[in-house]
Amino acid sequence: MTPETAAVVEKFNEAFNRHDVVGVMNLMTEDCLFENTVPPPDGERYQGSAAVGEFWGRFFGTTPSARFETEELFAADDRAVVRWVFHWEDENGPGHVRGVDVMRVRDGKVAEKLSYVKG
Repeated sequence: MTPETAAVVEKFNEAFNRHDVVGVMNLMTEDCLFENTVPPPDGERYQGSAAVGEFWGRFFGTTPSARFETEELFAADDRAVVRWVFHWEDENGPGHVRGVDVMRVRDGKVAEKLSYVKG
């Protein structure tokens, strides 16, 4: 399943960088789990497609310049790890932070996206 896992994650990241909430959610399972990087120390947890989709809608609406750059992606069976750089711009100018997503794919869709950030 490793090549299929990587392909699903790549499609997910492409939809994310288009700010395509529908596209992102079409690539997530109905019972998906997303753990955000904020607030510290553990981040917020969103369970189910309604809660996760609502989060992405708010996120893209409040961070219109959001863009993830993949530094490395590797997959093993149904798991994938993505090292990334998150870029944004706000009133203070451009910014970025580096982090990692640990993802699980089931039936061709992302079932879990657990995000961790340096900082």
